[in-house]
Amino acid sequence: MKAMKALLCTRLGGPDDLELQDLPAPVAGAGEVVVAVRAVALNFFDTLIIAGKYQRKPALPFSPGAEFAGIVTAVGPGVTSVGPGDRVAGYIGEGAAREAVVVPAEVLVRLPDALAFERAAGVTVTYGTSLYALKNRARLQPGETLAVLGASGGVGLAAVELGRIIGARVIACASADDKLDFARAHGAADGINYGRDDLKLSLRALTGGRGPDVVYDPVGGAYAEQALRATAWLGRFLVVGFAAGEIPKMPLNLALLRNCDILGVNWGGWAARDPGGNRANTAELMQWCAEGRLSAHVHAVYPLAQAKQALNDIASRKVMGKAILRP
Repeated sequence: MKAMKALLCTRLGGPDDLELQDLPAPVAGAGEVVVAVRAVALNFFDTLIIAGKYQRKPALPFSPGAEFAGIVTAVGPGVTSVGPGDRVAGYIGEGAAREAVVVPAEVLVRLPDALAFERAAGVTVTYGTSLYALKNRARLQPGETLAVLGASGGVGLAAVELGRIIGARVIACASADDKLDFARAHGAADGINYGRDDLKLSLRALTGGRGPDVVYDPVGGAYAEQALRATAWLGRFLVVGFAAGEIPKMPLNLALLRNCDILGVNWGGWAARDPGGNRANTAELMQWCAEGRLSAHVHAVYPLAQAKQALNDIASRKVMGKAILRP
C-alpha cells in the first residue's frame, strides 16, 4: 500500500467540515505495528473532539475514531506480541478513521476467530469504560441494584449488559420508551422514562425507597442531581460523561447525607497508566463477545465516505449501540 484514504479534521467544526484525503501509507518503527483497518467505531466524544470541545485537543489535521479492528500487515523491530496476519483490535484516542494505522504494539489485543471486525471495533471504549467503572471503580456486587442513565447509548448499553453478567439488578433509564425496550432486550430488569417521569421518585419507587446501590451516569445535565438524590446509603455514583452537554454542579451535602461515594471514571487515563490491566479487561470482553454473552450491538455500518452521516446520527441521538465505519 503506497497511499491510503483518511478522514481528516483540518479545521474545528462539525461532521460536515471533515474531509476525505489521500495520505502516505504508514511505516512501523521500533515497538510499532501497522494494522490494515477493517472497522472503526465512532463515539459521542468524536463529535466533541472535532469541535475542539473535548478535554483532549489533538493538533490539526487529525482523524477521528479512537477504536478499531483489523489485520496486522507489518511489525517494527522488537515486536513479538503480534505478527503479520493476526486479527487485532486497539484503542488510540483518535486517528483510526483511515485505511491503515501505525500504533504501539502494547495497545493491541488479539481477537477470537469467531468475533467479526465490526463487532470487535465497538468493544474497546464502551465496554472497556463500563467494565472499568463497574468492576474497578464501583466494585459492583451480585445482588446489588444498578441504575444506568442513557441506557440505550453506547456506554449505557454496555453497562446494562455488564451489570447483568456481574449479577446485579439493572434499572435502565432513558428518554423514550423505545430506548427502554431496547435496554430491556439486553438485560435490564426495569425501566424509567426520565423524559416523562421524575427520575428520583421513580428510582426510589423501584427500590422500595432505598435507592440504587450504583448509579452509572454518562448523561450529566439535570438528571445527574436527581439520580444522586436517589442513590442508596453507601451507594456509588459514577461520573462517566456529559452527553446532555451540561456539566452539573452537584451540592456536595448530598454525598454527606447519603453517605455515598462520587467516583470519577476516566477510563482513557487509566488505560494509559495501566495498559496491562486494560489489556486484561479488554481480552475478557472480547471473549465474552465471541461467546455471545455481550451483544456488541452494531446500529449501522457506514462506508468511510459516509462518516459525516454517521457522526451526525450520533450527535442527534439516533444511534442505539455503535456506529461503525468500514474503510
